[in-house]
Amino acid sequence: MNNKKAKKLILAMSLLLVLTACNKEMDEDRVIIKEPGKTITIIDDKDNEAGEAVISVVKIDRYENMSITDWLNENTVIVSRENTTLEKMSLSELANAHPRSLYLFNLDNKEYKLLKEKSNTHLGEATLSADKKNLLYYEYTLGDPAFSVMNMDTLKDFSIRGPNIAGAMSAKWGDNETVVGADYSGGAYLAHISGKITSIEGLKGKALVIVEQIKDKIYYNTNSDGSLWRLDLATKETVDLNLKNIYRVFPSPDENQMLLIQGSGAKQSLLLCDTNGGNRKTIAEGNEISGVSWSGDQRLIAYNMKTDMNGNTVNGLYIYDTLKGEATQVAVGVQYLSTSWSPSSEALAYAEWDGSKYDSSIIYLEYTLRK
Repeated sequence: MNNKKAKKLILAMSLLLVLTACNKEMDEDRVIIKEPGKTITIIDDKDNEAGEAVISVVKIDRYENMSITDWLNENTVIVSRENTTLEKMSLSELANAHPRSLYLFNLDNKEYKLLKEKSNTHLGEATLSADKKNLLYYEYTLGDPAFSVMNMDTLKDFSIRGPNIAGAMSAKWGDNETVVGADYSGGAYLAHISGKITSIEGLKGKALVIVEQIKDKIYYNTNSDGSLWRLDLATKETVDLNLKNIYRVFPSPDENQMLLIQGSGAKQSLLLCDTNGGNRKTIAEGNEISGVSWSGDQRLIAYNMKTDMNGNTVNGLYIYDTLKGEATQVAVGVQYLSTSWSPSSEALAYAEWDGSKYDSSIIYLEYTLRK
């Protein structure tokens, strides 16, 4: 064991205030770690010959009244939080809160650096392009959000609206220079970081729900048909991928695989497949799945799942190891959350909404058989 891992294990041991089995039956596969203000469940790998947990939690840092949505680097995150230097929101429905603005937050010295503020407007769900040069975010008061793109060096931004589209109904990074999404008037758009916005030929007039770009292909479905289709931007050819009732698509970092949330009655499944829809594998099944994200090294997948157990609804945050083919529960009692991985893939941030405010946590991980 190298010094880095040894230090992490020593730190992990010092942080375990209470370590006990849930009961005699669960001793072999589950332990509960209680820390101030949080209880974390770790599922052991019963088939591991060494008897070690697949994933162990080194520590958990809790941050109240903020939403962490992405990482600039290993020590700096993008956050949305109330800006008390601005007047409170003017609308009566929001009058008890200050506008939420966007900041860089240094995890070492706990200092904030303002990125963007706007009076009487909440800003949130900010995500960086893969090269960390531009930031996509939304702004809203009540009703539908509006999306904008900001240059991280100049802090100049532009709104995704114009004569070519009625407005961005959704927005996701397609590549380092392009945002893709559905248009309120029907069809889809491509927004370049230069500010140029164009409609996507072949999708005009369609009432789209999913719009995702993977390399030179657009993956989409409509509000009348949940089947997933693929449009080749070069040839304009469309292909039915034979995937029904798809709610979300999450491309892998190398863009050779994708995760899908698929619905079937009151159940949802998290599927892993290649970009042709082949080599399908079910990772998880539950009542509701959300908070899905890939680690940068593409080994780990985070997701939140709601399930019914013994007549009770249980919410848990899980990490699926693609090499081991196994999932580990790392948090319990969490819901309405988003997740994002640090550049090293050794820390996972998640933000929770309790109906009135956002809180965030960062889970620092140590996992065996990493390489």
